[in-house]
Order: sequence, then structure tokens, then C-alpha cells
Amino acid sequence: MTDFVHLRLHSEYSLVDGLVRVGPLVKRVAELGMGAVALTDLCNFYGLVKFSKAAFAAGIKPIFGADLLVVDREDQDETSALSLLVMDGTGYRNLTELISLAYTQGQRLGIPRVTRAWLDAHAEGLIALSAGAAGDVGRALVGGRRQQAAERLEEWMARYPGRFYLEVHRAGREGDEDHLHGAVELAAEAGCPVVASNDVRFLTADEFEAHEARVCIGEGRTLDDKRRVRRYRPQQYLRSPAEMAELFSDLPEALENTVAIAQRCNFLIDLGKPCLPDYPVPDGLTMDGFFRQLSLEGLDRRLAKLGLAGDSDAEARYRQRLEHELDTIIQMGFPGYFLIVMDFIRWAKEQGIPVGPGRGSGAGSLVAYALEITDLDPLAYDLLFERFLNPDRVSMPDFDVDFCMERRDEVIDYVARKYGREAVSQIITFGTMAAKAVVRDVARVQGKSYGLADKLSKMIPFEVGMTLEKALEQEESLRDFLAEDGEAQEIWDMAEQLEGVTRNVGKHAGGVVIAPSRITDFSPLYCDEDGGSLVTQYDKGDVEDAGLVKFDFLGLRTLTIIDWAVRIINAEREKTGEAPLDISTLPLDDRATFDLLKSAETTAVFQLESRGMKELIARLRPDCFEDIIALVALFRPGPLQSGMVDNFINRKHGREAIAYPDPHYQHERLKPILEPTYGIILYQEQVMQIAQALAGYTLGGADLLRRAMGKKKPEEMAKQRAVFADGAARQGVDAELATHIFDLVEKFAGYGFNKSHSAAYALVSYQTAWLK
Repeated sequence: MTDFVHLRLHSEYSLVDGLVRVGPLVKRVAELGMGAVALTDLCNFYGLVKFSKAAFAAGIKPIFGADLLVVDREDQDETSALSLLVMDGTGYRNLTELISLAYTQGQRLGIPRVTRAWLDAHAEGLIALSAGAAGDVGRALVGGRRQQAAERLEEWMARYPGRFYLEVHRAGREGDEDHLHGAVELAAEAGCPVVASNDVRFLTADEFEAHEARVCIGEGRTLDDKRRVRRYRPQQYLRSPAEMAELFSDLPEALENTVAIAQRCNFLIDLGKPCLPDYPVPDGLTMDGFFRQLSLEGLDRRLAKLGLAGDSDAEARYRQRLEHELDTIIQMGFPGYFLIVMDFIRWAKEQGIPVGPGRGSGAGSLVAYALEITDLDPLAYDLLFERFLNPDRVSMPDFDVDFCMERRDEVIDYVARKYGREAVSQIITFGTMAAKAVVRDVARVQGKSYGLADKLSKMIPFEVGMTLEKALEQEESLRDFLAEDGEAQEIWDMAEQLEGVTRNVGKHAGGVVIAPSRITDFSPLYCDEDGGSLVTQYDKGDVEDAGLVKFDFLGLRTLTIIDWAVRIINAEREKTGEAPLDISTLPLDDRATFDLLKSAETTAVFQLESRGMKELIARLRPDCFEDIIALVALFRPGPLQSGMVDNFINRKHGREAIAYPDPHYQHERLKPILEPTYGIILYQEQVMQIAQALAGYTLGGADLLRRAMGKKKPEEMAKQRAVFADGAARQGVDAELATHIFDLVEKFAGYGFNKSHSAAYALVSYQTAWLK
């Protein structure tokens, strides 16, 4: 480790200040030859998981911490700063608890604060830095109240015995030098060690202006506002060890202590181990046994409903698939996950809350169908379990469940009651400074005219994923305008530095985590000032890395509308003594429904009502349920631009010969796979089935091939092409033909859509068309 380690640093996740992004931070730390760095964002762990992963990837030791605002003992409206660093697992849990308390119980005017009583109760495993002139000892020193400073220091040293350091700065701020001399003198008297930091807010000195703009955007002020408090200086960048050594040449022990502290902080966050809550099972049964029993009973009910009970061939097919899925799920340790999802869906249905038939790849699981998690028979539509849960690639299953928009929160509330409110939370999201908005924000803080900001913002194309760089490439008029207008160029230059920086927090649309114990054992909590919108401080990716399991409770308005329609119909049927309508048992070959679809009069039909979709329907003229599944998959930019849609329609209507998949390169084994789509490779599942049928892949291996094709890495593709050809040769398939088919599959794999999702949503489309 070098002679200096940065122990105070705010990243973009501090929101009120900080311009440091985690990736560039660890890269710069490595370049400067420092072996460790701390992240101490303001009362949050928003970036902690990302920081941990990036640091390890760069060979840097991450030190986790946070800056807290401590309520003043004399004046409850006042606060002072304190920086806490995590030494071990106990310290991590204590700091997590303190951050959570600051939001859930300590907020005042939207600012999270901690009390001294909370610090006393959660002091173990933490090193405390006095936060320089912003801490209460520092304030007393700068204010000339030396006796008060000594008393406060004594209190802190008692709270953190052998773990409290007086922090000193030379960052060019008023009072820094006076504070330093007073602190060094006081430290010598009290026997308290001193430590140097640069209170970092940005990586390089030339980012100071952009950082000031970021602060002004948050405060709603302009850069030249005379009333604005200027709390930051250009010197607060990530200085090198040599620069810090020169700066503190008269106080070498303050630098040595940074290394000593870094050596004392040895906590590593445990990532990637999912921790499921325990699902209650009856006495005498194991979780696995109970799961298997419920699945087998559920399949019996489904087979009876499908009219297949007693059909020995069909039963054997379904039971063989069920056993395969059960073995995989049990081997991967996920029965609890399925049982939890089954339980809240079952409860919702018992309460009359409409639940969607399925969503995403989960509709490919027969176990999910047997447990009534989904309502679409996966065997009837060639949906693959391995597309959902691949034994060759261990990752958590992920059921996205659609509920009636109006009653979704009732289901979340049921889960909170069942598993404990302290164990259930929704998930945070981060809003960033996007291209159009950042241009307007920068123009405002620079004091530029509204007209200029509006003109510049409107020159940036309105499309998802648009960036300033892309806009500049695409729009010649924008390039010309920037070349002609110096003020516009000033806005643009600063906007480029701020684009993509995290600016606020929100709540994920449907993500809910259920912990096996309290949420704060895994992640700190955030909430708004009123205590509402309680969310984890880790976003959806990080929360799973930290061990929590995510469940998606999504609100779908169409389910609400279907429910209204069914209620109206059943009220009328009751008057005439007719049996009530069960929307889940509609025959999927109703002539009148397909006549309506062929007419392309599909306003209010789920997924099929846009103008472009109506034009596609008029050309395709769907006459079976498989065609509706195909419509959902075809109406996307890839298939529309590639010519695949035209081929599909021409083959359906006999204007083009059907081949499996190409007139020059086809094989009879591919006919049953590609027949429903007229020989076109439309679904990801077909890519997997082709690899299995032609080259002997397992479906798990075929799913890995599908993923590799989607990433389009040339070296990986060359390797897979050879594996495919070898496998095909072993299956008795000509190697040259196999290679040509591989190339065709690779071409279409990029456009392939998840058939499980398409089929589940096609069912909702069909139901709305039938009702219409």
C-alpha cells in the first residue's frame, strides 16, 4: 500500500454534491499507485455494491463508509458532520442501521440526521473521523471555543475508544489552516491521532466548474448568484500521494494514519449468494417434498381441466417434463422461491384480484403452470423451461407477475403482513441527467436565456437512449449551430461533463424484495420525509448481488378492464340464469374473434391497437392463436427492418415457398420446430431447439449458445460454430450444411423474441379481442 489513502470521498451518489463516477474512480486510484480508497457518500450506500465490484476488478481494496449529519446536543435544528468507516461485519451492520434510522426516523425538512443515542447504540466495528471544520469539534475550534472543543473530543474518544481520529484538510477553504493548527494542538493534549484527507468531490481539478454547476442544479441557483454559499474549492480533487505528501510535509503522521486506518478496515461485502425467506411447510415434510407434492397435485388438476386425464401418452409426456423441471429446481435450491410466488398469486386470486396468465420466460415452466403461477400450457406451444431456468448457468429465477393496476398494492401488503414489514421492501431507482434535460439545466445555472436552452434542447432527437454524442453525430444542424453560437457551445461543453450523472432517487415500478430476516441485515433503507415510499438503497441489480431475492409485482391496466367487462357480462348472465363466464377457459379457436382480428379493427385490443400493428394485422390476417403469438414477436424494429416480416407474411399466404429455414440449406429435423412460423426463425426458443435437434446440445447448453449469439462476439462465435459443426457430425448431419444453418440461425438470433412472453401476452390479446 502507498504512503497515503483517500478516506473521504463523495461520488455522484451523494446527490447534493460529488461528481465522481465509480468506474473512473478505481481506474484513477490504480493509475496513481494507491492500493485502497474509501467511499463515504452522504448518508447512503447507493453506490456501495458497484464500488465493491469495480474496486476488486481493478485490484483496489474498497473501504466502505458514509458521512452522517449528527443532531446538535444544544440546538436540535443544527447538525454537524461525522464520517464513519466500516472495519468489519459488525460495523457494516451498524452503519447500515444508522443510515436506515436517519431516513426512517431522523429526517427533518427532507434531510436525514442521526442522534448521539443512535451512535452510542451502533458504535462497534466503526472508525470515526471528525470531518474537519464541518464536525462539532472543528466548529468549536474555528469559533475560538477551545474548552468546548476539548470536551467534545473527549466525548467522541469515549464513544469510539482507539477508533476516533481528528481529521485535517488543506483544500483551500476558509478556516482549513486555522482548524488544522488548533486540531493538531488539541490532539497532542488529548492523545488523539490526526488524519489527513482531501474531502474529494471530483477526480481532476478541471471538473470543478462542472461540479459547481451540479451543486447549483440541485439547489436551484445560478453559478453567479451572489447569495450562494460557495462550499467547495478547485483543490478538492483526487490528489496523488506525492501531492498529499508535499501538502502535509509538516505533518507526516497525518498521512501515515490514512494507511493505518485502511489496514484496520477489512470488511468485504458478500455478493452473489441468494438468501430466500423460509416458506412455512407442514410438519413432517421437507421444503423439497412439499414442493414436489404440490406440483404433482397441481398437474393432476391441470390435466383434468385440459381433458387429458386418462390419456396415458399425454400424461407420460407431461409427467416426464414435470419431473425434469422439479429435479432441476430442487437441485438449484429454488423450491422456496416458487412456493412464495405461488402463495401470493393464490391469495390474490382468492381475493378476486385479477392476475395475468404469465409474463416473460416464466411462462415456459410446467411447474409454474401446475402451481397456477401461470395460466398457459407450455407444452401446447413448445415453450422451454431452460429459457427460464438454466441448470448450466446458475442465476435466480425471476417471475414477473401482472396484477390488476388498482389492487396490486393489496398483494404487496399481504406479503408484508405474511413475512413481516421489516423483511419486505420495494426497490430504489436512480434518475440521471439525460441529454435533453441536462442541456436545459446547465443553461439555467449558467444564466443563459430560456430561448437558447429551448432551441438547443429541441435539436436533440427525442428517442430512447439518446446521448449528446449521438445527437452530435446525427444532426448536422446541431453541429452548425454550436459552431456559430459561442454561448450554445459553452452549455454543450458543460452538459457533456454532467450527462448521465445520478441526480435523484425513485421507486422501481414493481420490484419487491423479501428478506429471510430484517431488510437492514442486507441493505440500508431510504424513505421520503413522511416515511412513505420505503425502498432498499441498492437498486435492482445490486440488491440481488447483496443476497436479496427480487419479486416483480407489476400493475397492468388491461387486467382491470377485463375484470370490469367480465363483471358486467356475468351480471347480465345471472339475470338469464346462464353460467358465469370464466375468462381463463375461453376456446382459442373462436371464429368471430379471428374475423374481428382479420378486419384489423383492433382498437382496445391489448398489444394490437397501434396504427403500425393494425397495418401488420391487415397484411398477415391471423387465423390461429400461433399467429397472434407471432404478431407480438414480429412487431419490433429488428424483424420489421430485416425483411423477416415480409418473408413471414408471404410464406403464410403462399406467395413464397416454405423452407426449413432456407431453400438452399434445410433439414427435415427442423420442420417440426419451424412449422408454426412457416420456416422463419422467429423465437429464441427455436434457436435453442435447432441446436438441440441438429447438433445434440442440451437445452441448457443451447440457452448459453443463444446468449452468445445475442452478444455477437466474433471469437466466441468461431468457437461455438466449431462446437455446433462437431455436434452435428456426431448426429449424422453434414458438417457443411450444419455450418450454413448455424450462420442463418446466428443472423436471426439477434432478432429472436422470447416466445414464452409472446404467448402469455397473446393470450391477454385474445381475451380482449374475444370480449370486444
